[in-house]
Amino acid sequence: MINKLSMKSKDIISDNIDKISELFPNCISEGKINFEMLKQELSKDIIEDGKERYQLTWAGKQQAILNANIPTRKTLRPMKSKSIDFDNTKNIYIEGDNLEALKILQNSYLNKIKCIYIDPPYNTGNDFVYNDNFYKTEKEELIEEGRMDEKGNILTSRDINNNAKGKFHSSWISMIYSRIKLARNLLKMDGAIYISIDENEIINLRKICDEIFGERNFVASIKVLSNPRGRQSSNFFATAGEYVVIYAKDIDNLKIIGAIPDESQTATYNKEDEKGKYREIGLRKRGSDSRREDSPTLFFPIYYNPITEDISLNNKEDYIEIIPKLEDGSLGRWRWSKAKIITDIDQLLCRKVKRNNGYEYDIFQKDYLDESNRVKHKDFWIEKEINYDRSSEEIRDIFDDKIFDYAKPLYLINKIINTIVEENEEAIIMDFFSGSATTAHSILGLNAKDNGRRKYILVQLPEKIGYKDYNNICEIGEERIRRAGKKIKEETNADIDYGFRVYEVDSSNMKDVYYTPTELQQSQLNMFESSVKDDRTSEDLLTQVILDLGLTLDLSIEGKKILNNNVYFVESNSLVACFDNTIDINTIDEICKCKPLRIVFKESSFKTDSDKINTFERIKKMSPETEVNII
Repeated sequence: MINKLSMKSKDIISDNIDKISELFPNCISEGKINFEMLKQELSKDIIEDGKERYQLTWAGKQQAILNANIPTRKTLRPMKSKSIDFDNTKNIYIEGDNLEALKILQNSYLNKIKCIYIDPPYNTGNDFVYNDNFYKTEKEELIEEGRMDEKGNILTSRDINNNAKGKFHSSWISMIYSRIKLARNLLKMDGAIYISIDENEIINLRKICDEIFGERNFVASIKVLSNPRGRQSSNFFATAGEYVVIYAKDIDNLKIIGAIPDESQTATYNKEDEKGKYREIGLRKRGSDSRREDSPTLFFPIYYNPITEDISLNNKEDYIEIIPKLEDGSLGRWRWSKAKIITDIDQLLCRKVKRNNGYEYDIFQKDYLDESNRVKHKDFWIEKEINYDRSSEEIRDIFDDKIFDYAKPLYLINKIINTIVEENEEAIIMDFFSGSATTAHSILGLNAKDNGRRKYILVQLPEKIGYKDYNNICEIGEERIRRAGKKIKEETNADIDYGFRVYEVDSSNMKDVYYTPTELQQSQLNMFESSVKDDRTSEDLLTQVILDLGLTLDLSIEGKKILNNNVYFVESNSLVACFDNTIDINTIDEICKCKPLRIVFKESSFKTDSDKINTFERIKKMSPETEVNII
C-alpha cells in the first residue's frame, strides 16, 4: 500500500470527533456531534437550556475556538543562510505568525515540550499586533453582543467608552485564547506553561487558563518585582511589579524543583538530630478549615508519655491524652491522618507550650531541611538581578547599543527554567512570543554552565522595526543568538550546541490541485504535471514531509548522491526521501539496502501508474517493513 501524505497540519476537529465517537457513539450522527445529547451524557442532572452558569464568554469566543481547531495548509521552509550549523543543531527558530506555527507543530511536537514560556503583548494600547482574522470592528462587536441592531441603533445606554473597552479586551482574549489552546497540546504530561502578564489582562488570563487547562492545574501566580523604583507614569500608584502565571498540563505529574535556600530560610531550621536540621511545625491545623467540624476524621486524640517521650495513637498507662484545640479553646483538628501518623510517627515530637495563662502539651512535626538542600520557591520574586533594567544592559553587552527599551532579563528566564527542568534533562523549552530571543540566550548560558542538553523552539512574528541594519525583530533575535553563543563560547569554552535552524512560515509547497484534485477538469491535466509549486526546493518539500509524518525538526539530515539522484536521509534511516523528477531503479535498490522505516517520493517522479506500482513491489520485496509514501 502506498500512502499519500496530506501535507497540511493536524486536523484537531476530526481527532476530537473520533475521540468522542469512541466514548459516546450515540452522540455522533453523519460525522457531526449532537451537542445536546453530549451535554446529557456528561451530566448527572437533566440538562435544561437557558440555565445560567459560571463561564468565560466574550464576543468572538466561538471564532477563537474555531481558529485554533481548523487545520492550516501552511508549512515551514528552511532558511539555511540564516542558520548556524543547520545539519547538526537541535535548536529551532521560526519566523512567522505563532498561531500558524503552533498549528504546523501539532503533529511533530504533541506532548513533547517540557516548558513553555511566553511574554505576550500586555494589551496596553500600543503593543497589540496579533489581530488575526477574527478581529471585529466596534460596530460588528456591538451587533454580536446584542447592543446594536443591524441598522446601527444602540440598544442600551452604556457609555461608548465601555463599549470600546469591551472590544479592546475581547480582541486580546481572542488572540491569546487560540494560541494557549494549541500550546497546551504540545506540553508533556509533566510540563507547564509560564506566562508573563501585568494588571491589564491578568484577570482574563487566569479565566482563559482555568478553562483551557482546568482550575485544578493552576500552579501559582508569581509576583515579580520588575521595577523597584516604580513607574511614576502609572496612575495613582507607581507600578513596581508584574506577574508570571503558571499552569500545569497535569498537576498530578508536575514536579517543581525547589530553590536553594538563602540564609533567612535556613535560619528557621534551628534544630538538629541524627537525620539532619529541622524546624518545628505544629501538627494542629491553623487558619481556615481548622475546626473539628471542617474535617471530623482528622479529630482524634494522640497520647504522649512524658517520661519515655513516646507518642502513640493508643491509650496506655501513664500516657497523657492530647486533642487539637484552637486558640479560643474550641475543638480543632490535626493536619495528618491516623495512617500518616503511623507511617511517619518518628517525625513527631511533643512539648509543652504556653496557652490560656498556663502550659499544655502539643504535638509538632519535625520539618527537615530537604536532603537536596532545596526549599519551596516564594511566590514573590524580588531579587535585585530580576530588575528589568538589567535586560537593557544585557542587550547592550551583546550589541554595544540599546536596541530595545524593554525586554525580559536573563535572570528571570533562568529562574523559570530551573523550576521545572533538571540540569541533566534533555528538555525542549518553547517561547512563541520570543521578541529579542532572551529565552535562547538563557538556555545557551545554562547549558554552558552545567553542560546541559536543553533545547529551544522560538517563534516570532517578523514585526518591522527599521533599526539601523535590522529590518525586523526576527533579525535582531537571530543576531543576538549568534553573538551570545560566540561570547559564551569564548568565555567558557563549553562544548554545547550553539547552532539553530531557522524556518519561516509560508504557504504550502503544494499547488491547490493537490488538495482539491476532483475540481480539476480534463482540459487542465497537462497544466499540472507536478503538484509541487515551481519555486520550491527539495529541502522545502523535505521539511513539510517531516512535519506531515510527525517527526521533529531537530533530527539529523544528510544529503547523499546515489547514482544520478539526490537522496535525503533523516536520522539515519528513519526517513529517506527523493524528490527528483526521475528516479533510477538502481537508486531504489541502494535505498532499500538501508532498510528505511519510511520512503517518500513525488508522485510525478513516476511516468506511469505501472512504474509506480512496479517500484512499490520492488521495495516491498527488498525491504518489506518499509512504509512507502508519495506526495
